[in-house]
Amino acid sequence: MISVKSILTHASIAALIGVGTMAAMAGSASAYVQCNSSGDCWHTDSQYTYDKGLGVQSHPDDWYFHQTWNGSDRHYRDYHEGRGGYRNGIWFSF
Repeated sequence: MISVKSILTHASIAALIGVGTMAAMAGSASAYVQCNSSGDCWHTDSQYTYDKGLGVQSHPDDWYFHQTWNGSDRHYRDYHEGRGGYRNGIWFSF
């Protein structure tokens, strides 16, 4: 017969492994929203250092959800592969 103590021990170990796995997966993903002085905003996987003349500000990924985009002077642009940014709605690479 399996004891209650054995069942609780195994359940606790399984729960700790599950929580540890979820924490490791959540901690490894980094994403940012970059916005320039023209109001163009886009998603990046890395935090780049942009030329100061572009006026790019970096925000954490969840910043996007706390913004009012309709009727705003900011415009969220499509994701692009590679390093670059937007200028007046047009993607440029560097």
